[in-house]
Amino acid sequence: MGHSNNVTEFVLLGLTQDPSAQKALFVMFLIIYIATMLGNLLIMVTVLASPSLGSPMYFFLTYLSLIDAVYSTVYSPKLLMDLLSDKKTISFSACMIQLFIEHLFAAAEVFLLVAMAYDRYVAICKPLHYLTIMNRRVCILFLIVSWAGGFVHSVIQLVFVYNLPFCGPNVMDHFMCDMYPLLELACTDTYLIGLTVVANGGVICTVIFIILLISYGIILNALKTHGQGGRRKALSTCGSHITVVVLFFVPCIFVYVRPVSTFPADKYISVVFTVITPMLNPLIYTLRNSEMKNAMKNLWYRK
Repeated sequence: MGHSNNVTEFVLLGLTQDPSAQKALFVMFLIIYIATMLGNLLIMVTVLASPSLGSPMYFFLTYLSLIDAVYSTVYSPKLLMDLLSDKKTISFSACMIQLFIEHLFAAAEVFLLVAMAYDRYVAICKPLHYLTIMNRRVCILFLIVSWAGGFVHSVIQLVFVYNLPFCGPNVMDHFMCDMYPLLELACTDTYLIGLTVVANGGVICTVIFIILLISYGIILNALKTHGQGGRRKALSTCGSHITVVVLFFVPCIFVYVRPVSTFPADKYISVVFTVITPMLNPLIYTLRNSEMKNAMKNLWYRK
């Protein structure tokens, strides 16, 4: 092993120590996880099976659903098992894998949300050139960039943590492996590494969040010139995008934009973007989207 330490596993304190609360949370999270998987799978199947949903927006939405399905699978099964077991542990290597996949998919989602905002910008501000600008090649390029960006971000995080010395305490007040809980357990001064985490996680999150808000501002401003019907449709699409962006970025900024310290509240805020957001995304996108609902109805009646 490359890391000089005698810590082979970490103990996770989880969300609560109260046995009856654990059982209640187990039921709740199980329902949420099933809903997340079904909702996201339903979107993927609907888009792939519906010729009417061939536009770039739905192409990206399929990948967003894929990311959310995998992303929640990085946490939820482990979280569910831990809620039923007395001793909650995670091996060092499993912890590193969880950290890597978590950051890979979260960062890929960040870039994908940018691509989706750009797609809406082109559709609303340059409607006549939409199909030439957002052609298949551009869409695939966006995807490659978002996966590459996620990969680079994740590798950077992993390299920093993997080489830290862990020599004593191995109890994490969390339900998953993340940067700050790990940095707090390292037997060395992690102030500088903490700053890189803020830069690599928090600053990127904040900057992209601001860019997205500005871009949606430009889009909403451009809607003034549209007719009533077109405006309503575009507003509802952008509304659902903005909702997802806010749900994803606000907790992310809260957790990562500050010096290394873990607040007791962190793990509850983490629940929002690891468990709740992936479940809400499909709901937000389908409930406000008439094309999506019609496609689902058509698929259902075709059966």
